[in-house]
Amino acid sequence: MPLTLAQLNAASQPEFVALLDGTYEHSPWIAERAWHRRPFASLAALKRALVEVLRDAGRDAQLALIRAHPELAGKAMVAKTLTAESTHEQGKAGLTDCTPDEFAKIQRLNAEYNAKFGWPFILAVRGPRGTGLTRAEIIATFERRLAGHPDFEFAECLRHVHRIAEIRLNDKFGVTPELGNLVWDWAEELATESDPGFKEHGQLTVTYLTDAHRACARRLQAWMKHAGFDEVSIDAVGNVVGVYHGRDAGARRLLTGSHYDTVRNAGKYDGRLGIFVPMACVRELHRAGRRLPFGLEVVAFAEEEGQRYKATFLGSGALTGHFDPAWLDQADADGVTMRDAMRAAGLPGTMDAIAALKRDPARYLGFVEVHIEQGPVLNELDLPLGVVTSINGGRRFLGEVVGMASHAGTTPMDRRRDAAVAVAQLAVYLERRAAAVPDVVGTMGQLEVPAGSINVVPGRCRFSLDIRATTDAARDACVADVTAELERICRQRGLTCVLEETMRAAAAPSDPVWQRRWENAVAALGLPVHRMPSGAGHDAMKLHEVMPQAMLFVRGLNAGISHNPLESSTNDDIELAVRAFQHLLDQLAETA
Repeated sequence: MPLTLAQLNAASQPEFVALLDGTYEHSPWIAERAWHRRPFASLAALKRALVEVLRDAGRDAQLALIRAHPELAGKAMVAKTLTAESTHEQGKAGLTDCTPDEFAKIQRLNAEYNAKFGWPFILAVRGPRGTGLTRAEIIATFERRLAGHPDFEFAECLRHVHRIAEIRLNDKFGVTPELGNLVWDWAEELATESDPGFKEHGQLTVTYLTDAHRACARRLQAWMKHAGFDEVSIDAVGNVVGVYHGRDAGARRLLTGSHYDTVRNAGKYDGRLGIFVPMACVRELHRAGRRLPFGLEVVAFAEEEGQRYKATFLGSGALTGHFDPAWLDQADADGVTMRDAMRAAGLPGTMDAIAALKRDPARYLGFVEVHIEQGPVLNELDLPLGVVTSINGGRRFLGEVVGMASHAGTTPMDRRRDAAVAVAQLAVYLERRAAAVPDVVGTMGQLEVPAGSINVVPGRCRFSLDIRATTDAARDACVADVTAELERICRQRGLTCVLEETMRAAAAPSDPVWQRRWENAVAALGLPVHRMPSGAGHDAMKLHEVMPQAMLFVRGLNAGISHNPLESSTNDDIELAVRAFQHLLDQLAETA
């Protein structure tokens, strides 16, 4: 019989430890300490308590736990002395069926990893879906992480220890994250569509109105219809719009969604997670024959990334009435204008049709968006969900400092007009200035010496600035200080500079009422509420201009990396995101 929370909460300490035996490899002390944190309101609360016990235990105890784990396809597997749990996991991943070459490679990697770090390589081999990684995936991960820094690897091993424990707890409780699996599978299937030149290499790239983009739209449209949406359509800019009516078809609606286009060589969850989570909620409402006092409109925005045309937030901008008519005449790298691309995709390609997409804010309750975090914070905190307080406002600049190119051997150090050193000095100042204020970030992502030579003092240096903050005031104060410092450096060194602003986006603080709804939803799952800003831009920034908005972040794997093929999330974390969204809908239903 599956274990229940009622059993666990009522158990004595020895019984509690026995019931959780094998959750953490050869480490009953974790359960012993977690017993004092009863009662647990949910399985998620139990998992969190175990995480906190290990976090509070200190590095020595953590290292001992890591070392208690067996090597993958190691001596213990060969000798058949693995625990039952480890035997099941390694078998599920096919490690018991390695070819001689695979086995030899894993043995070599085990030895190299232990020699470098001093502990065994830890990987949750049942993977983010719980069904098992392939041997090729395991070996590729092993090779990648072997190049990591010891501090990062230590933390990554602990994160995988917790993932292993999470899957084992699911087995004990007989729990399957069905909705998380549904969303995970949708994301995997949609990722099979990719633009030419990338698909052949196993890379995901979907840019605006390509064949792959249109295929994604058709899949989304079909899935929405199958999930039970009352109305599904593709609009004049390629947005896929699904409407699930409330009890009254004319009732106001909650607007939600995210984008389905991608950057080049992307991950599978950026944007798309925010489409699939509410789709899963609608599917459950439809299956239950349930109607809410309000409608639910889910929009898969056709474009947010600005990869094919310089027209970011094109999809959401059309809904807010901010589609720039000049965009239609923009040409892509092949000379195809947006208007022609639209018409080739069967869209009208006219401003009249696009202008008709503008929504009346009075018809909507607000906008909410679920999104993968795209950063390391939740990953480092071992938290599956985070509530967004504000989307950072940003300003970007391209600059050039001009000095004098001269001979590197004959120009004395006190007579140089070195443009590159000036920009490097500014980069150090930017780092220090941004770090001095909470939630301000500054980046110099481009730094180039045109036609530079190894034996020439740089006479020119081009650079970029990207400055973001949770408020426009904090952002602008940083910009003012950095530009003043640039002027001071140039005066001191006898240089000139040009700085051009190329982008300005206002900060989008979350609506307090909607933010509280997300907070209540997270707390209802038995999880601590972590509030955090979003450093990246999202479609919610555009909707913020016309209606209240708030966002929920979902933890990403691999240190939260995004815009990268390593971007991922687990079925358990996605399940919690769906449950949080359902709770938000229930809260709204009680007050609507």
